[in-house]
Amino acid sequence: MNRSGPSPQRARQTGARPLAAALLKRLGSSCLSLVLLVTLVFFLIYATPGGPAYSILGVHASPAAVAALNRQMGLDHPIWRQYLTWWDHVLQGDLGYSFTQHAPVASLIGSYLHNTLLLDAVAATAAIALAIVLGLLQGARSRGLGRAIGAWQIVGYSLPTFFVGTVLILVFAADLSWLPPGGLGEGAHSVWSASLWRHLALPAVTLALPLAAGLSRYFGHQVRDEYRKDYVRAARARGLGPVRIAFRHVLRNAVRPLVTLIGMMIPVLFVGGVLTESVFDYPGLGWLLWRSALEQDYPTLTAIVLLIGILTILGNLAADLINTLLDVRVRYD
Repeated sequence: MNRSGPSPQRARQTGARPLAAALLKRLGSSCLSLVLLVTLVFFLIYATPGGPAYSILGVHASPAAVAALNRQMGLDHPIWRQYLTWWDHVLQGDLGYSFTQHAPVASLIGSYLHNTLLLDAVAATAAIALAIVLGLLQGARSRGLGRAIGAWQIVGYSLPTFFVGTVLILVFAADLSWLPPGGLGEGAHSVWSASLWRHLALPAVTLALPLAAGLSRYFGHQVRDEYRKDYVRAARARGLGPVRIAFRHVLRNAVRPLVTLIGMMIPVLFVGGVLTESVFDYPGLGWLLWRSALEQDYPTLTAIVLLIGILTILGNLAADLINTLLDVRVRYD
């Protein structure tokens, strides 16, 4: 009688099945979310007062002009046919035409997207690094330091973005003249440009502070829980130093739940970017969204909302997949 148990190859195959099922489940739910998002945006377009034609031509447009534009855009077709046409345009990257800025919406978004991605990448990197440092200090040090960090987290998360941005402009741009108050400046289109980083400093800090406050508060609780576990006591008993315990053991285990929050940072970055880019007159998607809202440029508005929704779904999907690969317990949820 063979009591040696299943072979390693069979064990790997058995363990791979729930992992593949978990990955397929998350991919399927993300695809369903994308379909629902595109459908919702389609119906939001037709929920505008007077329909898309009036939103483009204005409320004072003549009925003849509205009827002509409806025929040109295919809005006189049945709703199911318009829905299929909308999907066809979205899949081809055709997001409509901006009549206020006289440009295709896709090219208009493309000209501003790289600025937003750069600002968001700098702010997210700074927020994650600051959150990890503060979380480790909050979880490992004395109650006094932990309470001080906790108080800063509440203040940093509660202060409005426009208030923080205005204060930074008054202090560092108006009073001290250390940094420019906004914009991108001339010749700031290279990542190696000092002018670019000077213009990025204040909006990136404004965007990173509330993110760091929220992430560090959550991460600090995770670190505190890890320090209460037996493996930390065993590491201390073996004579390992606090720095080695923090970075080699505690950080590796506490950072996994943080991956989910990092994936959920995408909508926070874009929503916060609307106010941040408006305050600093930074030419990104947030600034374009704000300008489109003022000008009632509905094609551009809906396209940006659709893009933010897609990036949010993809960010959450990436976080789920990373968690599934990192933590074996997630594979069986």
